[in-house]
Amino acid sequence: MTRPTTIRPARTSTRPWQSRYALLLLVADVVAVFIAVYGIQGLWVGLHQTEVAGSPLSYELFSAVLGLAWVGALTLFNTRAPRVVGYGAIEYRLVISASLHLFGLVAIANYLADTELSRGYFLLTLPLGTALVVGGRLLCRWWLRAERRRGRMSARVLLVGDRDECARAISELERQPGSGLRVVGTHVTDVGDSDGEWSETDTRRLRDSLATVDADTVLVSGGAALGAHQIRRIGWSLEPGRQHLVVAVDLVDVAGPRMHTRPVAGLPLVHVETPRYSHRQFLLKRGMDIIGAGVILLLLSPVLATVAALVRLSGPGPILYRQRRIGQGGVPFDMVKFRSMVDGADARLGALLEAQGRADQPLFKVTDDPRITPIGRILRKYSLDELPQLWNVLCGQMSLVGPRPQREAEVAFYDDAARRRLIVRPGMSGLWQVSGRSALSWDDAIRLDLFYVENWSLVGDIQILARTFKAVLSPGDSAH
Repeated sequence: MTRPTTIRPARTSTRPWQSRYALLLLVADVVAVFIAVYGIQGLWVGLHQTEVAGSPLSYELFSAVLGLAWVGALTLFNTRAPRVVGYGAIEYRLVISASLHLFGLVAIANYLADTELSRGYFLLTLPLGTALVVGGRLLCRWWLRAERRRGRMSARVLLVGDRDECARAISELERQPGSGLRVVGTHVTDVGDSDGEWSETDTRRLRDSLATVDADTVLVSGGAALGAHQIRRIGWSLEPGRQHLVVAVDLVDVAGPRMHTRPVAGLPLVHVETPRYSHRQFLLKRGMDIIGAGVILLLLSPVLATVAALVRLSGPGPILYRQRRIGQGGVPFDMVKFRSMVDGADARLGALLEAQGRADQPLFKVTDDPRITPIGRILRKYSLDELPQLWNVLCGQMSLVGPRPQREAEVAFYDDAARRRLIVRPGMSGLWQVSGRSALSWDDAIRLDLFYVENWSLVGDIQILARTFKAVLSPGDSAH
């Protein structure tokens, strides 16, 4: 049934990290909730013994009950469950849902009991408390990801599948250490064995592999040559509660919001929604673009003036540089940047690409570009040359987040898959830029852009913007 197992060196087992992380989240929730309820009480009705009108409770006691109920609601909605925390946006959606349900019940109880709970206290506590809880969760997750990058606080995964599929899965998981799945070994299956039975010998070999690498999770890859009955028997061979079975669906670049599972007649069906932008999503994205670009322009106006003066001093040529780029639907527009090159740099591009053997490649990037001015090199490293594109965002030609716009000659290299980048407005920043900036290959860049186009969400845009600010402040060696 299986070939000899390929094993990575084992690590000494440690106590389960899930319970420690759940305790950290509990402490963060308690602190956030009680800061909110007593903070608003102190600001709105005071911390002295003031009774809630129509009720025997004082506000101090009511705040305590509300705080405990809030922490309990977060527990009942499984916001600290191991399958929820640490990755994706479902954790935050559950936090918001638990908070809204609790305050809905409080409002109903207040109406039915005919009490006169202060409206200001009620209306201010909900948004402040929810924001504090979500903020605390964000801080905990940043710490968790830092721990995972060090190889700690992750599920120890034994991959089951054919050799090529295991290699691909390892490559993808190592690219995202924050997912919390750390491959410690592989159990290679024979191709063509899907009609065979999972024998006691196979079970013993799998258990030996799990014990050797101290794995707590078995991940069956999407291309594994295993039938449904064999996968079920793998699940039977695991220790309940301590060892877990994960089956990878043979789908790539599909995000959680587009996938829905539904068991029908014993079949675990996975529904995959077709990528589409609703009118509501369009309005949300456009509203964020207008508000965000306007606020950033106002806040950074001194920076813009300073950069303009530096560009003027860098040599002859205009302060702003306009270049024809291809936008949404293939419509061309003039993208605006601060000039970072010598005047007339475009005329030298072809010769430089030819000299570096890049004339037939879709990304017109010149290594150690001699056309960049000393000031321009600094502007590019910290992305300050991109700031005038906020005007393109306000004009509706670009978005704050999206695939980067490219030249017409670069778009000519697009195949059918790459042309899907043109479905949405191009962005000042995108998933490609925050995942490696100039260091990524063309295929990786297209893969990330297509993932963004087909799985867009407002939360995803906010996360990319946060990562953009981090990349600008700490650009690293890949920024040029």
